Amino acid sequence: MQAAVSSWATPEHELYRTQVRRFLEAEFVPHRERWIEQGYCEPEHWRKAGEMGLLNPDIATEYGGGGCDFGFDTIVYEELMRAGITSFGSGIQSIVGHYISVYGTQEQKKNYLPRMARGEIISSIAMTEPGTGSDLQAVKTRAVREGDSYVINGSKTFITNGYNANLIVLVCKTNPQERAKGISLICVETAGLEGFRRGKPLKKIGQKGQDTSELFFSDCRVPVTNLLGEHEGQGFYQLMNQLARERVIIAISAVASMENCVRVTTDYVKQREAFGQKLIDFQTAKFTLVECKTEARIARVFVDDCVRKIIDGSIDAETASMAKYWCTEKAFDIAHRCLQLHGGYGYIMEYPIAHYFTDSRVGMIYGGSNEIMKELISRSL
Repeated sequence: MQAAVSSWATPEHELYRTQVRRFLEAEFVPHRERWIEQGYCEPEHWRKAGEMGLLNPDIATEYGGGGCDFGFDTIVYEELMRAGITSFGSGIQSIVGHYISVYGTQEQKKNYLPRMARGEIISSIAMTEPGTGSDLQAVKTRAVREGDSYVINGSKTFITNGYNANLIVLVCKTNPQERAKGISLICVETAGLEGFRRGKPLKKIGQKGQDTSELFFSDCRVPVTNLLGEHEGQGFYQLMNQLARERVIIAISAVASMENCVRVTTDYVKQREAFGQKLIDFQTAKFTLVECKTEARIARVFVDDCVRKIIDGSIDAETASMAKYWCTEKAFDIAHRCLQLHGGYGYIMEYPIAHYFTDSRVGMIYGGSNEIMKELISRSL
């Protein structure tokens, strides 16, 4: 099945896609099952990805990035999904890179961004806490200024890249008396940081190789120069301005999941026989795949428009929330329907459809639950 070509794609984009696909097949796919078993991929693979130009391709060249547009970033997410790799959190690396690129000081940009592009720094953004979920204004992690340092206490959970991260953009309260206005983002370097510890990778029903961990901070001291932004209390607004991009990234992966569910299932029903004929010859199978392919194409057109809006700087929170909510729900539904066409083999983890099914479920939760997406969209009614 030939994949749809995105409206924003140029010959340069497609050449990059070919290179990314070859790299993933050679360097990542052979390790895929081991990463799933152990719950993380090793840092040396981040460095290999950096050498290949897979990390932060749309960050300015003066800060070590590729100086490309967001389409190149998009290709990485799509090809990771095609290869069935959910163990590599490059999306978070990109998100953190843009927080630093947009809000960081020159010193922070020069210190962090080139090393992130090379894969020497693995980053995470620590928002969620036990008991707070999507309510970012209610975070309890505190950063109290003492002289030239912030003293940090608190804990985070469900943190992508949490096990490997050596740079954490921490969402915390610098003024606990306030809600949104009390939130700041602080860059925390974990190497040698007293009072910091992380839990083992959490065992999940999907995306098992992604190193999702709990983080704990007990009287951790970081320099006040690690504050992201010129003043305290800007964190919530920084988050709101950048979350649209994060939600489009989630939608991109969801669309890629849909397309690959259709691809692997079409291949399967063309080979599998029942009652003396190929499954593809049954109307139920054909019509199910037609419905899934059509919905995936609709999602592709919508998300391609979102990619264009990120490239030209016009993406808005409402559109990004729509894309994240609708595409993640469709991705799970299509994975469910395609798994059904596999019969009992769809329940076996050796078949790609089983991974697409279990991996897609969290899309409706992370990046802000879909219920929160609907609440945000409803404000425009």
